[in-house]
Amino acid sequence: MGRFARRVGHGFRPTASANAAYQFGRSGNPFDALSSQTNASGFGADVSPVILFDQRVAYGYLQNIAAQIDQPVVEASLHLEGTNVVAQPGQIGRLLNLDATLIYLGAQLQTFRDGETPLVVAEAAPRLADVSSQAEAARQILSQPLTITVPNYRAGDPGPWSYDIPVLANMLGVNVVDVNGGAEMHVGLNPDALRLTLNELKTYVDRQPANARFIFNDVTSQLEAIQASNVGRAMDVEASIRAINEALLRGEHNVALVVDERQPAVADTAAGAELGVTQLVAAHTTYFYGSSTERIQNISAAAARYHGVLVAPNEIFSMGAYLGDVSLENGFAEALIIYGGRTIKGVGGGVCQVSTTLFRTVFEAGYPVIERYPHAYRVTYYEKTVSGANDPDLAGMDATVYFPLVDFKFHNDTPYWLLMETYVDVAARKLTWKIYSTSDGRSATWETTGPVNIVPASAPIFEENPDLKPNEIKQIDYAAQGADVTVTRTVWRNGQIYFTDQFQTHYQPWSAICQYGSGTENPEKKAKKDLLCLSPN
Repeated sequence: MGRFARRVGHGFRPTASANAAYQFGRSGNPFDALSSQTNASGFGADVSPVILFDQRVAYGYLQNIAAQIDQPVVEASLHLEGTNVVAQPGQIGRLLNLDATLIYLGAQLQTFRDGETPLVVAEAAPRLADVSSQAEAARQILSQPLTITVPNYRAGDPGPWSYDIPVLANMLGVNVVDVNGGAEMHVGLNPDALRLTLNELKTYVDRQPANARFIFNDVTSQLEAIQASNVGRAMDVEASIRAINEALLRGEHNVALVVDERQPAVADTAAGAELGVTQLVAAHTTYFYGSSTERIQNISAAAARYHGVLVAPNEIFSMGAYLGDVSLENGFAEALIIYGGRTIKGVGGGVCQVSTTLFRTVFEAGYPVIERYPHAYRVTYYEKTVSGANDPDLAGMDATVYFPLVDFKFHNDTPYWLLMETYVDVAARKLTWKIYSTSDGRSATWETTGPVNIVPASAPIFEENPDLKPNEIKQIDYAAQGADVTVTRTVWRNGQIYFTDQFQTHYQPWSAICQYGSGTENPEKKAKKDLLCLSPN
């Protein structure tokens, strides 16, 4: 024990022990000391040796032992190497309790006998020891591609969408949560990554419910459905995330999204009487003599968007919301439009014939106009009468739409539904807008200042166009006088004034623009000779 004792800082001190024996019976009370000496001389006496125990040395010795014993706790883990799932089991940790062991060691050394000193070792179990089942779940998720569909899929629905195994591996998430003092590992597609994906799909899945479309049979006074209603739907992203992960854990890789259905307000079976659509309450016709084939195509395409549309009681109707995307893909063509202070060729020229016709129909029906924008300059199309002549009293009675920046809106302030019908007669170059409902006794009268504060058009503008031949001149814009027009409308109901409103329009003067080919001599003189780029009287 001697060598070991020295290693742990334990040792016998002979000088100190001799001094302790010498002092036996020589200190304290004289009578007690004399008694101790007498007993010692007759029977002998035991004097404890002086032992030194340096705990710092012992502590250092135990630390060396701890370095061999201690093992950290290793939590079970799961990770991916490419698309392969790798699982590592957990490992129990152990730690030498130095203070407790030091107490046992000190007690053993005090006995001066050979013996064993127990090492006090505490074990710690990992919070996660085995993740083999989670690893198997992860492998199941990555066993085949994931296909997401709209529930009750029908022709025309978006999707399905497929995600291959590497994509799923990039989305796989491992989450450790505390449970009753322990931990559980959950595997599945990462909700944040899945949420980004589903939010992109949501733009394709979601749709507003659509009412059925009808026409009013003027002979039978009944509604006839021309387009079925559509049930609306809205994807529940959070519920879909849960549904996808739960299905994957069940081994299912074809999963339907969670979608909330929204029923339309008016189904195909609706009757006019229940909606309050019982008679023609307003109709107006505008004319588009001289329109190009492309402009007529755009008028027809835009008008069709509103044929058979219902407007609910108290609804503020937005023309732009129904117009949709004005593009070549949606049946529109390139024609002349007003843009950036110029009349240029652009997709949708002629749509404002439709917005102007709706404005005038609503105006004459007596419904409140919520939003209306006039054109920048007077357009002759909108002042045409059935004879083809221009009526200056129609100035200031136009409306333009360039959605979403510019819209036309009106308010159905009646307790009845409105049914709108649009008819384009290409041969007669006319557009007729009809509104069917139930009359609440309203009518409209109006007065106009006509064009006032007239400003002559500026001088014609001549531009060289390298695409034209020498001496070729082409007029691309037409002059128009500037003017102000104020139209005052009075809406009557059952003989009483219901409301009065005004529509103020400011038209800018507009210059004629002619382009000519390179090398054209005196283009202004040639244009005048050809009756081009002339300012109006």
